[in-house]
Amino acid sequence: MLLTAGANAWVWAASAGHLQDAGSRADEATAPVAIVLGARVHESGRPSPWLSYRLDVAAELYRTGRVDALLVSGAGGGHSHDEPGAMRGYLVAAGVPSEAVVLDPHGYDTHDTCVRAHEVFGVERALLVTQDFHTPRAVALCRAAGIDAEGVADTRARADRAAWARSWLRERAAALKAGWDVLSGREPVPGGTRGGVEEAVAWTRQHRAGGAGAVTPLANPGPGPGTHVD
Repeated sequence: MLLTAGANAWVWAASAGHLQDAGSRADEATAPVAIVLGARVHESGRPSPWLSYRLDVAAELYRTGRVDALLVSGAGGGHSHDEPGAMRGYLVAAGVPSEAVVLDPHGYDTHDTCVRAHEVFGVERALLVTQDFHTPRAVALCRAAGIDAEGVADTRARADRAAWARSWLRERAAALKAGWDVLSGREPVPGGTRGGVEEAVAWTRQHRAGGAGAVTPLANPGPGPGTHVD
């Protein structure tokens, strides 16, 4: 209990002052890239509702010019199917240019996503997009990995109060693993292209300078509240 309490204290201390709810008055941070953390994808290839919420937030960040590229990170196969591929498909359908979306198929957990974003993709500053109960741990891990990270949290998932509460409780336990991953220096799966994010950022800036690269607002805000998040 003491270890768990200490790990959660570290998470909240490391993320303090770097958390915003999407659409709130404080939500105005910008960065070259937004990192979207993966979650469950259905067998049909459609993102689960809570993952769709994250992607809606990410598309809005791109549409409003607050980021120039989106790094979508998750499991590239196995029981979760192709999370990054499904995420890119959803974003492209929402109007985000495919050239602005970079895939990390080895983001098997939040620690892996953050370390790989910095070490493999060269990300130095980013906005993190996930659910609000998950944002403190994600920000703490990414800042520990060397990224100047700000969290932009989806709050629509709160509509399913029971699932949200269970997820919040799981986060308290997950903080202990997060602290151990940082202290032990656990290395993620290698592989990836370092220049991918830089190229996506450059592509967007070039096209915006020429009056292109804009995203139209989402016509469909996504499905109803979900019950599962990875």
